[in-house]
Amino acid sequence: MYEKINFETNGSDVQIIDLRSDTISKPTPEMREAMFNAEVGDDGYGEDPTVALLEQRAAELLGKEDAVFVASGTMANLISIMVHCSQRGCELLCGDNGHTFLLEQAGASQVAGVQQSILKNNPDGTFDLDELRKKIKKGDAFAPISTLIVIENTHNMCGGKVLPLDWVQKVGNIANEYNLKVHMDGARLMNAAVYLKVPPKRVCRDVDTVCFCLSKGLGAPVGSILAGDSEFIAKARRTKKLLGGGWRQAGILAAAGLVALDKMIDRLQIDHDHAYKIAKAIHATKSNIFKVDLAHLHTNILLMYVDHSKVEIRDLQRRLQTVLTTDSVKASVRCTSLNHNCVRFVLYWEIQKEDVDKAIEKITLVIREYDEMFRV
Repeated sequence: MYEKINFETNGSDVQIIDLRSDTISKPTPEMREAMFNAEVGDDGYGEDPTVALLEQRAAELLGKEDAVFVASGTMANLISIMVHCSQRGCELLCGDNGHTFLLEQAGASQVAGVQQSILKNNPDGTFDLDELRKKIKKGDAFAPISTLIVIENTHNMCGGKVLPLDWVQKVGNIANEYNLKVHMDGARLMNAAVYLKVPPKRVCRDVDTVCFCLSKGLGAPVGSILAGDSEFIAKARRTKKLLGGGWRQAGILAAAGLVALDKMIDRLQIDHDHAYKIAKAIHATKSNIFKVDLAHLHTNILLMYVDHSKVEIRDLQRRLQTVLTTDSVKASVRCTSLNHNCVRFVLYWEIQKEDVDKAIEKITLVIREYDEMFRV
């Protein structure tokens, strides 16, 4: 899925536009300055003041009692699963296109010993609530113990879709009815808040625990926040150490996270607009081979669907990245493919208007090439 595709360029004037993921975003100059000047202490002893401030600020932003700063979203999700599903024989319920199921090396099973019961994700990232009810185990001695529901917002594999607030509330209501907990994998939760034009705490109001990444669209170099009630976070801190997350002078990293909270959330709308601009240009080609769902593009992730009976995804990636001497556009556009029928472009703060315009030129050039090749 994320393997590196070799590419060719001809000449030093080639512009590389890397749209593989917002995870490759680098810290802003202000973040670098804050990191240099950060007041630090040993976070393993709970003595790093910058980490403490980041955790306090993040908990307030999310409307939760407490929060803990961890190395990654994958670590945050695994900690949450291990704390919520502490009894042997537990299972969690999640979507079949969810990050915890597809892209975390089966950590729930491999490390936490928790079975994942899968619900079919709809194109908008939700799943059917009647199916959810049917799959919750109700005290059967032969069955695992349903303990946790995991939802993802925004939904990566569904193209950065934002979950409807009323659906999240209904999931929370079902969980309360059956005495289950709900964890939101909110890696790009701030993108969801910007799209919905609501405070982040509203997005995660109806879940017990939530995490979000500082190191994607928010631009910080490392780290995620995991939040919940005080009892949960106390257990999460212990589990963090078990997983090797007992870092020391982490305030150097937390300082960048504080800048991210102050300066990078509202500007996410620019990334959404850039994604829409690229999608609109692809849509305008009226190609029969390449399609985008322009009407349902929510955030900074754009999926371009490909007729794979005509075009191999790897060949398309290679062509987008390769600059031929005959190309009128001297740009190498990098993208990823998460499944067999689409490529993914992701926007972030370093991709400026000029980069977007150049990427559009290259993408549409390649689309025209393929369309001409298959024109009857």
